[in-house]
Amino acid sequence: MSDTLKGLTLRNLAGAEELELPLSWAAREGWNPGLSDAAAFYAADPEGFFLASLEGRLVGSASMVVYGPNYAFGGLYMVEPDLRGRGIGRALVEAVLTRAGRRVTGLDGVLAQQANYRAMGFEPAFSSLRYEARGGGADPGGVVELAGRWEQALAQVKALDTFCFPAPREAFLRHWLRYPDGAALGVARGAELTAYGLLRPCQVGHKIGPLFAQSPADAERLFQAFLHRAGQGPVFIDAPQNNPEAVALVKRHGLSPVFECGRMYRNGRPPWRAQLVYGITTFELG
Repeated sequence: MSDTLKGLTLRNLAGAEELELPLSWAAREGWNPGLSDAAAFYAADPEGFFLASLEGRLVGSASMVVYGPNYAFGGLYMVEPDLRGRGIGRALVEAVLTRAGRRVTGLDGVLAQQANYRAMGFEPAFSSLRYEARGGGADPGGVVELAGRWEQALAQVKALDTFCFPAPREAFLRHWLRYPDGAALGVARGAELTAYGLLRPCQVGHKIGPLFAQSPADAERLFQAFLHRAGQGPVFIDAPQNNPEAVALVKRHGLSPVFECGRMYRNGRPPWRAQLVYGITTFELG
């Protein structure tokens, strides 16, 4: 063990409030987290977040949110800039991969780290580009407020979300749909919810995520509704490039990419209905 690692300790977060530190690091890195992400992230898996400490100083973080017996997702992988390249990141990654076990495990890796992830057994699946739009525009109408009819909405969202996302995540959704100062909206056909998503305030502007829709028309309606709700200012959406309709949506609105991540998987690939995913939920949780 190197001299740097002799004093290194890893531990789980003691509570959601401790997530504010890695989220502040994420903001510093330009990842633009949401203003109230900590509670929802922690609810997804209270045992899934780790901090590294070196001689009393908190120096790194990583997460591995376990979504049941078959799927896990890693993120928030950061080391303080002055200590990079000394093995702290490797120790964090080994800890979270041990937690994931033999589950199919995903992550959204920044381009600079993808070679390292490949060395750990991750294989690229598709890229997601973050696009920036400007808020405003007319209200398209025809959307439903999900937070306002909570229990009925949760059952409908769970059905659509489980169809689109690789595993159930009810604990996370209970917080995500009631995001402070956010807008959880959907499109319904009769009693069936055919599209849903969330607009949340971030360090800079707002983000849309997820945006799941059964048709391009529903996705377009929901996207316009989110722009309207955001008001003036930047709005970001992380559009997976393996859905041609998601690419067509951002191109119709004249958007240009500002950031790129690559979705990578280890231990196989999960079910992923690409044609329904117009915006992923977060780069941190999948």
